[in-house]
Amino acid sequence: MTQSTPDAPRLWTPDGFREDTWTHAESAEALEGNAAVILPLPVWQALDADTKAANRDRIGVLLAPGEPLDAIVEALPGLPLVALSFPAFNDGRSFSKAELLRSRHGYTGAVRACGQVLPDQIPHMIRTGFDELEVSHPVALKRLEEGRAGGLPLYYQPAAKGGEAEGKYSWRRKPAE
Repeated sequence: MTQSTPDAPRLWTPDGFREDTWTHAESAEALEGNAAVILPLPVWQALDADTKAANRDRIGVLLAPGEPLDAIVEALPGLPLVALSFPAFNDGRSFSKAELLRSRHGYTGAVRACGQVLPDQIPHMIRTGFDELEVSHPVALKRLEEGRAGGLPLYYQPAAKGGEAEGKYSWRRKPAE
């Protein structure tokens, strides 16, 4: 079992942990190499159209909770990854953005959670449209290493990845398998 530090999150998907081929960068200079980079929204917005087109398959965009999803909507067909930040456990705006990416905008690329990914949030992250999580929280890492992503057998919130109706209540759902 590999130990992880808060500085080095591990990438988890519903299929388990995997190697992360993306790196976070703070400037466009990171595009000088051949690595796949996740750029903050202001850095991505400052890139010219030719740079975006030439690096289309290796540029992801990181949105902070207060940044508008509308800023990237037109570019979604060409973005392979959208990373949504969770800077604090009590800021859930990125849940809404993930669900909107999937349901309203039909985004089919990777949606990644970055920052404070806590154990109790993981099932809801998956249901709202996230397919990749950067995990550094020790308890979350331990549970995921043990194959315990958590979750309840029924839920009431709408979700981008909904399940089938349960019983006589149209709003009660079983998680999708």
